[in-house]
Amino acid sequence: MNKTIKFGTDGIRGDANSFPFDTQSLITLGYSIAQWSIKKYKKSNPKILIGHDTRESCAAIKKDLETGLLNFDLEILDAQIMPTPAICKIINTDKSFDFGIIISASHNKYQDNGIKLVDAKKGKLSLTDEKIIETNFKNNFNNIKIGNLNKSGSIKLFDNSIEKYIEILENNFSNKLLLNKKIVLDCANGATYKIAPIIFQNLGAQIIAINTTPNGKNINENCGSLHIEQLTKNVIENKYDFGFAFDGDGDRVIAVDKYGEKIDGDQIIAILTNHKKAANLKTVVGTSMTNLGLDLHLQKRNINLVRTDVGDKYIAKELRAKKLFLGGESSGHIIMTDYLNVGDGIFTALRTIETIIENNILNPKQFNYAPQTLINMPVKEKKDLNINPIPQIIEKYKNILKTGRILIRYSGTENILRIMTEGEDEIITKNIAQNIAQELDNILN
Repeated sequence: MNKTIKFGTDGIRGDANSFPFDTQSLITLGYSIAQWSIKKYKKSNPKILIGHDTRESCAAIKKDLETGLLNFDLEILDAQIMPTPAICKIINTDKSFDFGIIISASHNKYQDNGIKLVDAKKGKLSLTDEKIIETNFKNNFNNIKIGNLNKSGSIKLFDNSIEKYIEILENNFSNKLLLNKKIVLDCANGATYKIAPIIFQNLGAQIIAINTTPNGKNINENCGSLHIEQLTKNVIENKYDFGFAFDGDGDRVIAVDKYGEKIDGDQIIAILTNHKKAANLKTVVGTSMTNLGLDLHLQKRNINLVRTDVGDKYIAKELRAKKLFLGGESSGHIIMTDYLNVGDGIFTALRTIETIIENNILNPKQFNYAPQTLINMPVKEKKDLNINPIPQIIEKYKNILKTGRILIRYSGTENILRIMTEGEDEIITKNIAQNIAQELDNILN
């Protein structure tokens, strides 16, 4: 029986101990990626940079993936533990690389893992590239003899990867940018645990770094960008100026101001529209989850908001297609195309502070949020949401809500239905979300 893999909104995801993260599947995937890369880059020996976060499953996944890759004459450099954007920036800067592979499940729990592929020039792979790899995998799964694979390629450690990335990133800022600033960093026991404290200290900050002792299982565990309670507590108790929480692979960031107020991705975008490089900004890219409050705030400044599907790869695609400067998600994925075509949590944090300093912004909270309720409902399987009575239920509640938005979508990485309602009245908005969840739970579960 042929098995298939599927790229989601952020690569291939799943339980680290199950298909497609079992040994046979990973070797087949590596083999399939190698085939794709030889045709894609029109050379027999593409050069790859590979890195991963701090999950205990990363080493075994990497070993099996490399077994498949090395059956071809590929050159692999292993950066070991590195943030996703660091891999992306290094291959974008060092023209000898063709693409990168990152083993990470981002903000998810340690039992999960994922594989992301990034092109050196364009970032996240196109849908066409993903389909080719999926087809290769399907064709190869029962046809390659894993025990008979040859080792044709080469692999070696990329010893100075951390130093290289720190140098690249720091060159974008004044070396005294953070002088006299006191900043708390929550590194989520993830891929930024070494790099972020070094960079912030090099730029002059006095820091407190928390969740910097990864053990393979504590990545994102009650910490990082999804759980900012520790960050907020440290900022307030120590009377620090800012706090920044990264996720497990370092491509997103959530901030906290000196009063402990959360500054999410929408607020960060609002701040960054004041940066000197955004002087002629006419359009910003958000997603269907971007808060209505940001939209109204941008309208007052004659800036248009374009919405895409949820997922930073869709934001990147829109930015690239329309040659735009700034886009991002409420979750803290922020892309600034003058630097990189994927989100970089550390860079975003630094440019946010830079913008606040340059513009003497006293209150980082730039707008008031429209009341929004988000319910994450587990589902047994992802049934088609376009089949009645589901559309009828949604339409019924849209008529009740009147002014506002209702968004129903599945998570790209988990068996979860996300129900979002947004409107002028908080109580009505919340009640509608709960009623929709109850009705859909009866249908889907």
